[in-house]
Amino acid sequence: MNRKTFPIGISTLNAIREDDCYYVDKTPHIERLINQGRYYFLSRPRRFGKSLLLDTIRHLFEGNEELFEGLHIHDRWDWSVKHPVVRLSFDLYYSSSVNLESNVSSQLGMLEDKHSLTDAYASSSLNGPDRFANLLYRLHRKTGKEVVVLVDEYDKPILDAIGNHELAVSNRDYLRGLYGVIKGLGDKIRFAFLTGITMFSKMSLFSALNNLQDISLSPRYSDICGYTEHDLETVFASELEGLDRDQLRLWYNGYSWCGDEKVYNPWAILNLLKDREFDVYWSVTGMPSFLYKVMTEHRFTPLDVADLKVDKSFISTFDVDNIGAEALMFQSGYLAIIGEQAEGIDIIYDLDYPNLEVRSHFNKGYFDYLFGLGRVVSAERKRLVSLLFEEDFGGFEASLRALFSAMPHQWQVGQSRTADYEGWYCAALYSCFWSGPDIDVHAEESTSFGRSDLAVVTGDKAFIFEFKLLSKGGDDAERKASEAIEQIKDRRYADKHRDESRSIHLIGAVFDAENRNLATLKVDRD
Repeated sequence: MNRKTFPIGISTLNAIREDDCYYVDKTPHIERLINQGRYYFLSRPRRFGKSLLLDTIRHLFEGNEELFEGLHIHDRWDWSVKHPVVRLSFDLYYSSSVNLESNVSSQLGMLEDKHSLTDAYASSSLNGPDRFANLLYRLHRKTGKEVVVLVDEYDKPILDAIGNHELAVSNRDYLRGLYGVIKGLGDKIRFAFLTGITMFSKMSLFSALNNLQDISLSPRYSDICGYTEHDLETVFASELEGLDRDQLRLWYNGYSWCGDEKVYNPWAILNLLKDREFDVYWSVTGMPSFLYKVMTEHRFTPLDVADLKVDKSFISTFDVDNIGAEALMFQSGYLAIIGEQAEGIDIIYDLDYPNLEVRSHFNKGYFDYLFGLGRVVSAERKRLVSLLFEEDFGGFEASLRALFSAMPHQWQVGQSRTADYEGWYCAALYSCFWSGPDIDVHAEESTSFGRSDLAVVTGDKAFIFEFKLLSKGGDDAERKASEAIEQIKDRRYADKHRDESRSIHLIGAVFDAENRNLATLKVDRD
């Protein structure tokens, strides 16, 4: 099989086909969508191919037959029928310096020019929704054909302004009026498809477009974006030689939206095949600092991801006034559905990190966000891991104490100094140890005798942690550390990690809520 060009960063079908790039055929899904409905919405994380999907639909309706030769839909489409296409793309950064209405006006002006509709009646004095409606009406009247409407990154003007509540609400309300035009002119629209990252509440954003079919969690369309295992084995077969397939799955597979098959992120796979090196590719394309901020405000930590179960409605809605950490993590690609159960009329999803790339980089980013010291924190995180596995517990204790001393005060503002406060220290260590494929980290691990706080395991070593918190009365830290180790022994937390070749260390860590730091650390050999 001849090798082709990797379409990294290319989101137009004509460029991919004309430059002889690798292309995974999604036209079977497109054919089904067009034959079975008219109004659709799809949520997927960034760099999953949403823009390319919309561009493919555009070329199909515009009748660019030469781009579809050899694809599934080529012999199943009437190329004699063409439809005018209106595509809006919100790809700017919509901070306070970028006016949403001006951008919409500019896009509509270019569409009017493209379709030779630039007359006095199309004056820019019309507001956005009215001008949009006017464009669709006159396109239909001029061509005699129903119009196709495609909207890319429908939610970006809201997400970009999410730190400015007033602007976010203003942008949301403006877009609600704009998107409502689609239903109002339904008899003039052949097909409409909106895509973005988040699943905004229909009541908040699509109340006027209540006939929109959300296919984000439809099993039939779970692989409408992304690459399946079959895609790798066929389209990319010539590129797989020399790559460890088990490692490939561990690093990059695992995204799931209720389908039978998990998918790979295209950006990660294309970069892996080009560079021939297992590394973080997708996660570094966007730092989720806002996500970490929401997690901190909601007192949601990486520890809460373990054994996470949520109601379907809880992760499939989003709004400016109701930003849930779990919903934001799932919709932005940091959590995936790994199972589901029906409980009466409710559907409960089991969520977890999709793969090693996401889990490792997300936890590293969370650790760095908590301490806010840039490269110093990154180096200190690696030092902590090294000291632990070198069994230099004195150095580990001193380094840990120094790190918590440097923790920014604002991170702890508003946090309760009750017994559950120790969980925040545990969350920091949990994130610290997720540093690579050779380390397993288990938080709140269940045994027949209880739940251990933290276990850090490699092939030949295991470290079982139990955390305690000093009360305001001034408990004896040494005594509490001893009690922690006895608890590990009595409840047999180490049993599931026993191996003839593995050494096991039991660690009692006691924190002082008043001083906001480690009080003492005690280690025993199992």
